[in-house]
This record gives sequence, C-alpha cells and structure tokens, in this order.
Amino acid sequence: MKKILLMLLMIGYLTTSKAQRQHINFEGKKRDFIVYTPKNYNSNNKNFPVVFNFHGGGMSHLEQMFYTNMNKSADKNQFIVIYPLGINKDWNVGFEMSYQKGSNDIGFIKEMLTFLKGKYNIDEKALYATGLSRGGFLCHRIASEMADVFAAVASVGAPLPDSVKFYNQSKLKISVLQVHGTADEVVKYEGKKNAYASALNTFEYWKAHNVITANAKTEVIKYGPNDSDVTFTEVKNNEAAVKLITIKNGGHTWPGTDPFNIGYPLGYTHQKLDINETIWRFFSEHRK
Repeated sequence: MKKILLMLLMIGYLTTSKAQRQHINFEGKKRDFIVYTPKNYNSNNKNFPVVFNFHGGGMSHLEQMFYTNMNKSADKNQFIVIYPLGINKDWNVGFEMSYQKGSNDIGFIKEMLTFLKGKYNIDEKALYATGLSRGGFLCHRIASEMADVFAAVASVGAPLPDSVKFYNQSKLKISVLQVHGTADEVVKYEGKKNAYASALNTFEYWKAHNVITANAKTEVIKYGPNDSDVTFTEVKNNEAAVKLITIKNGGHTWPGTDPFNIGYPLGYTHQKLDINETIWRFFSEHRK
C-alpha cells in the first residue's frame, strides 16, 4: 500500500512541477527519462548546464529523483537535470552483463542528447553525469567513452569497473569525482576482485589517465558528534581534476538525503554533507 501511495505522489508531482516525462525510440524500444528544468527556465533565454543523474540497480528514475532531491540544487544553481530509466532498471557497466553485447546505454545517452539539443536550451560545454551504485559505475563508462562530450562525472558508491579499465582506449582528459563510504557493504570501498577497483585505486587511475603529476591535497572535515568525519582528496592540472570524498563509516547511500529503505541494510547516511551542492561545485569548475 505504501508503495502505491508513493507512486501516486510521484505521478502527481510530475503533473504539477517542472519535471517532464519524455521518451525516445531507440533500437526498437521506448526509452523513458525525466527532464527537470529549473525555476525561471522559461523566462530566461540563456543555455543551461545539464546534469544526468542515473539511478542504482533495481531503482527507477522517479525514485532516483525523489531520493537524491537534486531538483532543489538545480533550482538554486540553475541547471537542468535528466533522470534516465535503464532497461530492467539496470545499466551496462560490464559485470553481470556483457560490456559489448549488453544494453547499449552509451548509445541511449547519445540519442537523449540529440533530443535535448532539439527541444531544450542546453549549454553543450557544460554536460555532466552523476549516479548511485550501478548508475555511478555507468559514470565511469561515460568518462571513458564520452569524454569528448562530458566535462565531468561524479560517481557515488561505485568505483571504477574492471571492464571500463580494460576497454578504455581514450586519451581524452575528463574530471572525475568519486564519493564512497568506508562501511559500504553493497559496493565495497576496498573493491571487489574481477568486478571493480577500490575507491583509492579509482582515484589513482583517473589521476594517471589525466596525466596529473601534482601531489594530492587532503582535507579532513569533522562534522561533530552526530555525523562522521569526511576526507576530501584532490589533484588537478590545467586540463582536469580528480577528487575522492571518503565518508568515514558511510554506507551505500546518497549523503545529505533521508535514509532510503528498500529492505536492504544500506548503512549510515551522512546528514550534514550536502552531496548535491558538493557535486555541483565540482561540476561548475569544469567545462569543455
């Protein structure tokens, strides 16, 4: 009953807000996504940055929109948010699905961009991608295959997949933000053999990919007795930046949001770290 009520609330929200359900036909299938335009979009002739926000495995685009609450940040900072829906609520990130023969999610993203360019006022120099879990893994694939289009990506609870590392032939620079909790029991901070790298090795991989030789700058912020410490580690050069945000005792969650109960122990959600604003600050520093 609660799930039905939640869905009704979501549908009601779509009919009264700046969130619009859109779809395209791609490779013989109807592919859905939500487009959220910020306040004052219709009264402003400028082109807006675009953030793709990809859901985790088993979630929907609607759930991702409500869970991450990124629309609030979009209104404040004036950017468009796209919430795509994966086939069977999943993304092709190279494990549990064939990297080359599984769903063509990169092609879907390219087709969405073609649609958006024709219908919305978008800033093509300010395209970004973020996501949680499987959606975060997809961001690493985007970084490897679409660095000519996207200026930066931010992955939450999802380090570099082994398959992305194996197939990545690109030499193009791209800024990457990795966010991960040390107590994540769904996607391990330390990595998983034959699946994905550790959070730290992910940081080192993109640092090397971007040919950044500078020493990392590290800052530890203590948020008080009710929230754990957060460590910010970053390196940059004139072309790109790579940043790792480590949340002590953090779970498989989106920091700064209400805990999301899907019947699985996702762990601790940091309440004082507004990850939407943090991600946007990182994105806003990078353009193509």
